[in-house]
Amino acid sequence: MYQATKHVLSTCEHLCALLPESEKTKPQVLLLAGGVVEYRNDTDRELPFRQESNFRYLTGCDVPSSYVLVGYQPGTSLERTPSVELFIPEANLADMMWSVPPPSLAAAQETHDVTRVDHPAALPAAIEKLLKALPSALFHEYLAPVLAHEGGAVTDFYLLSALHRARLIKDEHEVSLIKKACDISSRAHEVVMRVLGAAVKGAIVAGQGAGVERPLLPSEWLIEKEAEAEGIFVASCRREGAVHQAYLPIVAASTRASTLHYCCNGGNDKEFAWGPVGAHDHHNSNSLSSGKNFKPQVLLIDAGCEWTCYASDITRTMPIGNGGKFTPEARAIYELVLEMQKAIPFLSFSFPFFQLTGHSQSCMEILKPGLHWDAAHLLSHRILVRGFQRLGIFKSPNSPNSGSWASEEAILASGQSTAFYPHGLGHSLGMDVHDVPSASKPAVNPTINKGVELGHSSFYEYLRLRVKLEAGMVVTVEPGIYFSPHLLASVRESALIDHEVLKRYEAVGGVRIEDVVLITPDGVENLTKVKSDVAWIEGVCSGAL
Repeated sequence: MYQATKHVLSTCEHLCALLPESEKTKPQVLLLAGGVVEYRNDTDRELPFRQESNFRYLTGCDVPSSYVLVGYQPGTSLERTPSVELFIPEANLADMMWSVPPPSLAAAQETHDVTRVDHPAALPAAIEKLLKALPSALFHEYLAPVLAHEGGAVTDFYLLSALHRARLIKDEHEVSLIKKACDISSRAHEVVMRVLGAAVKGAIVAGQGAGVERPLLPSEWLIEKEAEAEGIFVASCRREGAVHQAYLPIVAASTRASTLHYCCNGGNDKEFAWGPVGAHDHHNSNSLSSGKNFKPQVLLIDAGCEWTCYASDITRTMPIGNGGKFTPEARAIYELVLEMQKAIPFLSFSFPFFQLTGHSQSCMEILKPGLHWDAAHLLSHRILVRGFQRLGIFKSPNSPNSGSWASEEAILASGQSTAFYPHGLGHSLGMDVHDVPSASKPAVNPTINKGVELGHSSFYEYLRLRVKLEAGMVVTVEPGIYFSPHLLASVRESALIDHEVLKRYEAVGGVRIEDVVLITPDGVENLTKVKSDVAWIEGVCSGAL
């Protein structure tokens, strides 16, 4: 059974901590409304229902149009065992005829960790009874109308912040649900890669009459455009019982991978780029339905399902064409992004919350309670700059016609790495893919502007996480490098860049690698199962593994 009472207690404790001293010991009453079923325009057909996250967190209830009423008071029995009343719609004949009806009260009482279950018609009387039992209570509401009452106050000022702060730290059951979502999504990413690899090896051959006399069977599917890769990913998740994707999948091939959220308004719908293929490239087999060869390119898939309202968020970038191998330029960028995510080589500097001294460490070892996310993000920019200097994209003091003005520190101070890496290193993950923003990036944030932020202010413009890590947080680690013509416009005249070298890499488009990790008391646990090393990615996408 979903541990709703545990989540109610955590929320109430955080709520009281936010209150003024004069209000902390008063009774607290919470009223939240669940989500409602929405319908497609001019039809009577329901859109897929997904419960509102805060309501789901406090109740574990997935029934639309429901309410929860909570009574809590420090220093009383309600501090240990709060009153949690769930109100679910009553089934009627139309429900039973057209759709799946809500459960009976008795059935809901058996499956939900609440004090009692009733129908919404009983809610006004329940509110009145609770307020009489708890005079002078503070009444907190979220997405619901409340009844006016004497002797207390009605507010929506504190509740959302308390809910977000409680949801920021995941318990064991929540982590198990996120793991399940990550497992399903990891397999879906691998399924796409293996279908690509099977085509390279000529193992996918359409049957006689396919496409005219009968449709293609799943074993005969080819991936020749972004929509087909998306369809296979979603089908793999749905086949394993995942009802919802945690967000619209991002499936971008070729230079379109430089668009960060390439999924809406024309996204995920283009064919892969076709040849000609250079003489130095490995050729695909002719098993593709068109008989053509793909132009060597990358395919970036940022996608993850959710499992019972808990999200996953995984990105893999894979080679298309070239026999399932990265081009030299794409491999160099991929390996650099992987280094940004996993390896922190030979760093020697310190922050108030973070120190490294001279030896190579894994990024997953570095992430731990007490580390400020700004520091981790800055490290990823530093590795990008060092990598670009090795590749010759950024000049270095040893480059022809350059000097100390092209040092690593000077490039960091210029902020020009944001033209290639404009987003944050990652974000909180939980019931929502960009989970609990008011807790992960609070409006009043005393942990920033304290010397943690170095480099350039643009590094931190789009961060969704700006706090110190705590055990029990689940976060993504998703560095990327992009060659977007819109972003590169700002550095086209930069003396810090060798523009002839840059031209060789622009066709790569973009590379992002994203894993989901749990912050443990001693470090991290990677919850993402699909591999990301070059040898494995190329082995699968070439059909060799």
